[in-house]
Amino acid sequence: MEAFLDANDLWEAVEEDYEVGQLPENPTLNQIKYHKERKQRKSKAKSCLFSAVSQSIFTRIVTLKSAKAIWDFLKQEYEGNEKVKGMQVLNLIREFEMQRMKESERVKEYSDRLLSIVNKVRLLGTKFSDTRIVQKILVTLPERFESTISSLENSKDLSNITLVELMYALQAQEQRRLMREEGVIEGALQAKLKLSHGYKGKKKEAQGNNFEQGESSNKGGKGDDEKPNHPPCQHCGKRNHPHFICWRRPDIRCYKCNQLGRIAKFCNNKRQSQTEAQVADQQEEEEQLFSNLFCHQ
Repeated sequence: MEAFLDANDLWEAVEEDYEVGQLPENPTLNQIKYHKERKQRKSKAKSCLFSAVSQSIFTRIVTLKSAKAIWDFLKQEYEGNEKVKGMQVLNLIREFEMQRMKESERVKEYSDRLLSIVNKVRLLGTKFSDTRIVQKILVTLPERFESTISSLENSKDLSNITLVELMYALQAQEQRRLMREEGVIEGALQAKLKLSHGYKGKKKEAQGNNFEQGESSNKGGKGDDEKPNHPPCQHCGKRNHPHFICWRRPDIRCYKCNQLGRIAKFCNNKRQSQTEAQVADQQEEEEQLFSNLFCHQ
């Protein structure tokens, strides 16, 4: 906010809280212009501070008359005194010391988390060196970065290494490891795909062989069942049965419908055949009864 006010030439009105006097008698154009600019500068600074705060804070500063009074109120309310600042710094440092890198976390994410805490400490006026951040990262790195740390110990002095150099080395190793893992995963997927295709091909081949074997066996069975020694049937023309057992012969009679030229397996008039069979049974019983009576007489 201070940089914004300074860029718009309004910081003087907040810092000094000068008073704008009255114009002299018969003022010149320059005097009128200067008087108007100083008055507008105070109003603009006050307006900027009003627009930069939330609604709840605005209700607390709306009664203040000058931009300096508003700035002093905000500074005392939210920045606090040295004692409050010291407590905030201690809490942030404690949070910084408790940070640990997770196994699923990347180096960039972990460093950003640490720098976020460090920047808050620095904003409160406490110095925090990059060397301390480097030491924190080196101590809390997972085991997968041991090779990089060993190479850095052999090639460079870790007490003088910068944060940027450390981040570049760690990110390079992490990138190589991710590339190797992607290659391994891709190779495993391709191998799995080949195995699945091979299994499907073998399965189809086995199904084809089974089908051919079944077809040949079916053909063999049909050949065994068929009797090629029989002459062609005079009723249907087939060779797998003699003509006297052919169900298409004209003298064959269905026992269900009592009609010639059909058998019960292919009879389409089952209900009619059942009723006719019942009538035939009744007639046969009546004839038997009459014959018994006649013989008795």
